Amino acid sequence: MSKDYYQILGVEKKASKDDVKKAFRKLAHKYHPDKQGGDETKFKEVNEAYSVLSNDKKRAEYDAYGRVFSGAGGRGQGASGFEGFDFSNFAQGFGTQGGVEFDLGDIFSGFGDIFAGGRQRERRGHDISIDLEIDFKDAVFGTKREVILTKHSICGHCSGSGAEPGSNMKTCPTCNGQGKIHETRQSFIGTFSTVSTCTKCHGRGKMPEKECVECKGGGVTRKQEEIAITIPPGIENGEMIRLTGAGEAIAGGAPGDLYVKVHVRKHPVFRKGRSDLLMDLNVKLSDALLGATYGVQTLDGALDVKVPAGVSHGEILRVKGKGVPVESGRRGDLLITIKIELPGKLSRKAQKLIEELKEEGI
Repeated sequence: MSKDYYQILGVEKKASKDDVKKAFRKLAHKYHPDKQGGDETKFKEVNEAYSVLSNDKKRAEYDAYGRVFSGAGGRGQGASGFEGFDFSNFAQGFGTQGGVEFDLGDIFSGFGDIFAGGRQRERRGHDISIDLEIDFKDAVFGTKREVILTKHSICGHCSGSGAEPGSNMKTCPTCNGQGKIHETRQSFIGTFSTVSTCTKCHGRGKMPEKECVECKGGGVTRKQEEIAITIPPGIENGEMIRLTGAGEAIAGGAPGDLYVKVHVRKHPVFRKGRSDLLMDLNVKLSDALLGATYGVQTLDGALDVKVPAGVSHGEILRVKGKGVPVESGRRGDLLITIKIELPGKLSRKAQKLIEELKEEGI
């Protein structure tokens, strides 16, 4: 029987790719088998629907014929010539056999590890993403920040073993110490076996004789943890920093990652232009004509800037080595754009002097 992928994801047929993606993420998070209350069957259905509706070619075939004919192509070499074959569509071609309905998409779901040469994907904890706002100066020179997150972390009482300190470990009776469960399924075309992580011992093969009083044998606890974040010099607004292993911990697997999105506060004077710092300097007309020295407060401290006589409006003065740090210990430059201020109202004396300058051709 053909599945209604739109109904599975809860979207309309005219839904955009972004709508399909949002619906998939929401349902995948809801039904993920590693999550409490998850549903592996629905999780597989959601994945199958998304793999079709997120691909323009497959979606067009599905909309036209109610099935997909194009293979999965581009995958690694599998076993027994199954590489690139779409079993869910193969099942639709069979329909019913002897009054029994078969869905090969379900039969072959979870066999990716077998067809990929027996490799199993390592269990991982969930990733975490946070936003961090920093000052402009910290974005230029870099800084360190500490944040406190409430997340699942390795239990400090048992160091993640799940056993009360001093107690022994015993072989898991569910998987007999293998850490994996072998499941055999019968189908009309043969017998197939799958391998999954043992949920009783979380893939460790051993269980504590006496469970840890803190984590109740789970090896992880939800608690507050302080995490140090190093902000590199020259980071851009909206840039992401990835801290490997700083995400959610999971029993019998690797922790997820922490993603930090950096937001840089605007500076009242300075702007960034790659490795250079940019600023405007308001100069009086008389100083532009005769030249002058202006005191400027930079990110490094006070600096005297010499404005040459006859400078033009919009001209740029360059101060070397006062910009953003780059590789090899070098720094960009400070670029100062001259803005000549014209007086809004002239006194009689000033007006007379300007008229004399006009007669001189200035």
